[in-house]
Amino acid sequence: MKLHEHQAKEIFAKYGIPVPEGKVAFTVKEAKEVAEELGEFPLVVKAQVHCGGRGKAGGVKLVNSIDELEEVVSKLLGKVLKTFQCPEGKPVNRVLIEKATPIDKEYYLAITLDRSRSKPVIMVSAAGGMEIEEIVKENPEAIKIEPIDPELGLMPYQARELAFELGLPVKEFTSIATKLYRIYSELDASLVEINPLVLTKDGSLVALDAKLDVDDNALFRQKELEEMEDESQIPPLEAEAKKYGLNYIKLSGNIGCMVNGAGLAMATMDIIKLAGGEPANFLDVGGGANVEQIANAFRILTADPDVKAVFINIFGGILRVDRLAQGLIEASKVVELKVPVVVRLEGTNVEEGMRLLKESGLNFITAKDMWEGAKKAVELANRGG
Repeated sequence: MKLHEHQAKEIFAKYGIPVPEGKVAFTVKEAKEVAEELGEFPLVVKAQVHCGGRGKAGGVKLVNSIDELEEVVSKLLGKVLKTFQCPEGKPVNRVLIEKATPIDKEYYLAITLDRSRSKPVIMVSAAGGMEIEEIVKENPEAIKIEPIDPELGLMPYQARELAFELGLPVKEFTSIATKLYRIYSELDASLVEINPLVLTKDGSLVALDAKLDVDDNALFRQKELEEMEDESQIPPLEAEAKKYGLNYIKLSGNIGCMVNGAGLAMATMDIIKLAGGEPANFLDVGGGANVEQIANAFRILTADPDVKAVFINIFGGILRVDRLAQGLIEASKVVELKVPVVVRLEGTNVEEGMRLLKESGLNFITAKDMWEGAKKAVELANRGG
């Protein structure tokens, strides 16, 4: 789950990481009130969207008067901001207004999980700011990566060494880095990032931007963070799936996939690609799905206008095949089926599941194995059903 910049900065400030003075606004009126409260210009107006590259896309503006502020905020609020990281765009429904920071130099600082090491890592670079992705792509050595022992946490000596390497104030940098690791650890984050971490004209360090992504699987113990989620930043079908405990991610293809188990779901997408097709989604209904969840999963799948065929690939272990069949039958009562559905079923109670589908009168196309199912789904999708 992603947080907005202003939410991440509020958390950073609670942990003692220096951030610019500022406040979020949801309307032009609120923005003007924030400007009066801050009491001086220039101010920076920053669109709050879950997308990188806002600056290049016009989502970050420096304003020098109340009239400029009103004009910029009016243009941003309600706009769909498209960036190179989010070409489809995200709606802007709030802006962060901050005092401008006198920047001397920009740096990059982040903590995330390195799956190849099975450890968190701290990453730093003297090349922070908007061009960090391009710089690191051209020169991977521009970023320094230091593994963190999860038993010990980030040790002060590690932070000091990185500060010396970057030529930054050692005490300040060590304080920020160790506090950032506390946030990463205590809030079950998958990523905490400051880009840029700026050295100001007076020699202080300030988190000019803030990013905080929380592990979805830990939200049950991070209820306060879960309540901060802005559903307007999530694709509508993904938001709908989340309500029913379904793991759904929209993709760019035209073959809808319903599978149980993340591993089988990935294999199903791979085999669709191997057969010459493109999956329209990742959808894992899980091992413990009930009839209602199956029905909702099928409804969400078929609500995607890009879907030209559906491939249901279920290996019934914990999720019994007859339960899946009953869910599909229930869904068919409320969903008008406009695309062909290919079904490959195997596992617990498969005979009963097939009997239920056959006696339901629904027009499902069966396949004896994954490869046959994938080929049939691709063929049907390519000819538009």
